[in-house]
Amino acid sequence: MRYLRAAATVMIACVATVWPRPAAAQLSTQEGAHLRMVYFEGAESYLVPYAVRTFFNSLAFQRKLLGYEPDTDITVLLADFEDWGNAGVSVVPRSTMMVQVSPLSFAFETIAANERMNTIMNHELVHVATMDQATQRDRMFRRLFGGKVNPIAEQPETILYMYLTAPRVAAPRWFHEGIAVFIDTWMAGGMGRAQSGYDEMVFRAMVRDNAHFYDPLGLVSEGTKVDFQLQINSYLYGTRFMMWLASTYGPEKLVDWVRRQEGSRGYYANHFRQIYGRSLDSAWAAWIASERIFQQKNLEAIRQHATTTYRDVSPRPLGSISRAFYDEKAGKLYAAFNYPGVVAHVGAIDVTTGELERIVDIKGPVIYTVTSLAYDPDSQQLFYTTDNGSHRDLVRVDPRTHRTEQLMKDARIGDLAFNRVDRSIWGIRHLSGIASLVRIAPPYKEWTRVHSWPYGTVVYDIDVSPDGTRFSASFGEIDGKQNVRVFATERLLAGEVTPQAEFEFGPSVPSGFVFTRDGASLVGSSYYTGVSNIFRYQIATGKVSAVSNAETGFFRPVPRPEGDGLFVFRYSGEGFIATTIDATPLEDVSAITFFGERLVEAHPVLKSWIVGSPNDVDVEAKRLVTGRYRLAGGLQRESIYPVVQGYKDTQALGVRANFSDPLQLNRLNFVASYSPWSSLDSDERLHLRADYQRYDWRARATYNDANFYDLFGPTKTGRKGYTAGIGYHRTLVYDEPRRIDLETDAMFGGNLDRLPQYQNIEVDVDRLFAAEATLKGSNIRSSLGRVDDEKGVHWSVTADTTQAAGTWFVRTRGTFDAGVPLPAGHSSIWLRSAAGWSPGSRDDPFANFYFGAFGNNWVDRGEAKRYREYYAFPGVDLNEIGGRNFVKSTLEWNLPPLRFRRAGTAAFYLTWMRPALFVGGLVTNLDHDSFRRTATNAGGQLDFQLTTLSSLDMMLSVGGAVAFEQGFGPRREVMVSFKVLR
Repeated sequence: MRYLRAAATVMIACVATVWPRPAAAQLSTQEGAHLRMVYFEGAESYLVPYAVRTFFNSLAFQRKLLGYEPDTDITVLLADFEDWGNAGVSVVPRSTMMVQVSPLSFAFETIAANERMNTIMNHELVHVATMDQATQRDRMFRRLFGGKVNPIAEQPETILYMYLTAPRVAAPRWFHEGIAVFIDTWMAGGMGRAQSGYDEMVFRAMVRDNAHFYDPLGLVSEGTKVDFQLQINSYLYGTRFMMWLASTYGPEKLVDWVRRQEGSRGYYANHFRQIYGRSLDSAWAAWIASERIFQQKNLEAIRQHATTTYRDVSPRPLGSISRAFYDEKAGKLYAAFNYPGVVAHVGAIDVTTGELERIVDIKGPVIYTVTSLAYDPDSQQLFYTTDNGSHRDLVRVDPRTHRTEQLMKDARIGDLAFNRVDRSIWGIRHLSGIASLVRIAPPYKEWTRVHSWPYGTVVYDIDVSPDGTRFSASFGEIDGKQNVRVFATERLLAGEVTPQAEFEFGPSVPSGFVFTRDGASLVGSSYYTGVSNIFRYQIATGKVSAVSNAETGFFRPVPRPEGDGLFVFRYSGEGFIATTIDATPLEDVSAITFFGERLVEAHPVLKSWIVGSPNDVDVEAKRLVTGRYRLAGGLQRESIYPVVQGYKDTQALGVRANFSDPLQLNRLNFVASYSPWSSLDSDERLHLRADYQRYDWRARATYNDANFYDLFGPTKTGRKGYTAGIGYHRTLVYDEPRRIDLETDAMFGGNLDRLPQYQNIEVDVDRLFAAEATLKGSNIRSSLGRVDDEKGVHWSVTADTTQAAGTWFVRTRGTFDAGVPLPAGHSSIWLRSAAGWSPGSRDDPFANFYFGAFGNNWVDRGEAKRYREYYAFPGVDLNEIGGRNFVKSTLEWNLPPLRFRRAGTAAFYLTWMRPALFVGGLVTNLDHDSFRRTATNAGGQLDFQLTTLSSLDMMLSVGGAVAFEQGFGPRREVMVSFKVLR
């Protein structure tokens, strides 16, 4: 499961923005006994009783094993925003969990075949327990600050406050995921990733290929950034290390390390030394040495029987891969690929030359399977899904012309299969946690439901026989059992769901089973022996035969036209590689040893960790109260803490108070500070600010507004005087990555001595009214391992009006950015353009636009590449060039980043450096030769990505530019800026 700080908050806010009715009108709650279950009444109501039971069942185990007792309620949101099940947890500022109720993906058996709600609750509550558990010292700071403190960019002091109130949040993701997977596996009786054939394969392949094993620092700085699996490496490495610790020192000692108890060190690495008497790095190195020996023995066991020979078809690893299809006429293998440096796409492999062809980029790919793909061999058309991480669309593409057509929007249908006889598409639709088989007849504009299975039954990897008479699918049941079933399509359409035949591989997941060309057999893969091999199932006889003996693993077979040959994808450390094998039945295939088997034999206490049935939970004793989720009425104190701010050239001390509802759909904060040491007038020493933000509305009031970053200059955002403003946000198009947003703001202010937008432009205004509306859109796509946007467009149109001294001023401006990727990985070229116009007087500052400088502060919280903003012009002073109208353009080259594997410590390290070069031009007052100013510039910037306390990203930027303008000598600027938090 995903562990992202505030993941639930971010997603619910995004969805609420586009929800057609007020969120409060749809959200219901059940509260009591440290649980606040929030759900959308109607769609998810049927799941609530079971979800409540699984929550309390798991929480009881966390109390027993880890000694965890919640101080406050744990909020659990049940949602159906995605077509695949998942979950995210945050414990700062409050313990919040969001659960996507759709079925889990069993692709390549990367997740165990257990009931999803039970698995999710077990896993996520380990996160809550290990991050939220507090000592007396932690609780003292929670009382002092009024709660756990969420680190925010506005006040960087909150980084320290967070660590004082919740120190275990500051552990790396491999720590959190490793212990969560370890514990949830044994809670399920050994069914989980700690016993996964996929995990064994990953490390076995690394040993076979003599690949690099990351140390703890290299894993977080590089391994989770450049590998095709990205953060999945946190699960892989973290779980394996926890397994080794439990095997070497015992499960009890492992529990002592991960739980926060009296006498424990706050920082996870320091506590490791306290528990184990050695450094984390030395233990990690010992695990790697042990892993190499263990996997070498497994390789030797596999080689006791002849391994299957293969011939690679693709010249390079392809990262994640979808189902594939062979086009005999073109001699090409069609599939979807997602690997670092290239945007995910549907592509073709020439099976003779190995040449790769990109057909169409995929909007919204997912890890491992990329997209759902189907192929009509007669019309030579491919069908695929987009928005695979949310609600899937169905799209058709012609691989010859690359022309696409969207057939259905938000259909939520995947696992596609094509029936060549009637040209229909079959698929699995996910809705409200239920899997349904649907049929889509030409012209593929609407679907018909064939059958819906009850909650707990997961249907995946479907196929239709070449003659259209049979349908096959893999099934996962609520008790964890997996099998493949074969149906008669005619009977399915008549409503009969009794299979003609079925087979299974015990607890192993049957993956990618498809019909052979004669329709008499199915071929697919399974970890039946611990290694993913290809198996053939003869439908008439029920005989199952292994047809491969792989050292790493073979997947997704595609029958070749000649003989018993197959195209398959073999696993490598950089992703899957298309290859061919001869599918000859084997007499015997060696089994490997699972590390988990050896662990539980040595430490049988793990068998006692299995939790009982959720049905045994006495829910009546919890005395839950059902109600409606309140938005503004549900505001609660979040935290209160001291702050430091800057105002003009002075310092201010103050306090900030934060309030929010449990889902943070509404947030309210107050800041009050005072400048005691300065020559400021007495009416400027007090600084006040109040902000309210709902998912759509926002409001602000200030008095002599101060800002932390004004302590550092040169850019100042604090202003003398008072303001009161209101704003509204509405998402008009939400089709990630394509979206269009409308932002409107209005404010009233007075006693101002500087323009609100331009600090170096002095004014003397008793009363001011300003309003602004911005329509902005984007369609940006990037590849795995990105450090910046790589292709697409940004655009915006803004109109603003200001009323001052009885006069109205109007301005309009627009921007348009377009970028294309270059062949070098993560490199791109962007053309960024802007233009603006105002009809007001050239002599009035309110009618002008002003430009100049990079715009970064020495210590900052804004966008690091500030030179991209329309008002920036590196090389000249801030706000130096002005005009009633302007045209501006910048050509930017983002060069490939430089990665760092070992630069720093686990607590503070350097991840990458990204270089960029730019040249630009600016013309103002185009309508008047006498006042026209024309300037050009050239420069560059280096951004260094830094991470502290495992998950808090910062950036050090160094830039330089030179500007040229007639009548002036070359002007130069050097910029150094440290961005605190994102």
